[in-house]
Amino acid sequence: MPKIVDPAERRQAVADAVLRVAAREGLEHASLRNVAEEAGLAVGSVRHYFAGGSELMIFAMRELARRIEARVRVHAAALLDPAPGADRRELVAGLLAETLPLDAERREESALWLSFVTAARTRPELRPRAAELQAGLDDLVRRVLVESERSGRLAPGLDLAVETRRLSALLDGLTLQAVQHPDLVGPDELRAVLRRHLDALAAPAC
Repeated sequence: MPKIVDPAERRQAVADAVLRVAAREGLEHASLRNVAEEAGLAVGSVRHYFAGGSELMIFAMRELARRIEARVRVHAAALLDPAPGADRRELVAGLLAETLPLDAERREESALWLSFVTAARTRPELRPRAAELQAGLDDLVRRVLVESERSGRLAPGLDLAVETRRLSALLDGLTLQAVQHPDLVGPDELRAVLRRHLDALAAPAC
């Protein structure tokens, strides 16, 4: 009896293979042939689920975003329903820190994210997804600031649009520096810079 293949599982396995190849050898080496070999499949099998390299890259970008978003949701749930005595500022810092390369897993994801964004500059078909990734980060930051303002924990008179861009740019910049210079910009410094910025945004009484 032939083995029944779950198309969703197979596509997921191929996307995982893309990310492994790209992390190990660079995005430019994530060809259909190399990805098929990494996934233990024939090239024809990969083509059965993805029309071409561009569709495969876009799906892999979505998978990368899904991984990050899954961890962010855990922190968001803790922030929306905090445990008794929880430090809300630490919960906010923990939520935003999930976008930073604080350990090996997040460092690899950050490097992949930067690779995809860089590739999108010269590959128009990737640009909409790269824009969605950036919009997702911006929306996360905006929601954190809006909720902080609503609860009276944000300094009065701030322009939320400007502060959203400023904090989003800080996270992007920290990510870039930590990926490029991991020996110079470590996890403790990343956390310290993020907390200092959040402290500067807080209402005096907080």
